[in-house]
Amino acid sequence: MSCEHLVCANCSGPVSEARCPVCRASKAEMHGPLGHLSGYYAIMAGALALLLVLLVLLVTGRVFATAG
Repeated sequence: MSCEHLVCANCSGPVSEARCPVCRASKAEMHGPLGHLSGYYAIMAGALALLLVLLVLLVTGRVFATAG
């Protein structure tokens, strides 16, 4: 969800314009400390963690081990 489509109950303006203190607080709460990049960083951190796990499995030889 983005704040572009939200309407403030206090001033009836778009939250994205941050006209009043309520709008500004809502906008800051939605975007969080990293702003719009927080989702990007979460995806990149997950991909990095997956690569590290695969690297460890590859180094230990557990990825291509055959049963038998």
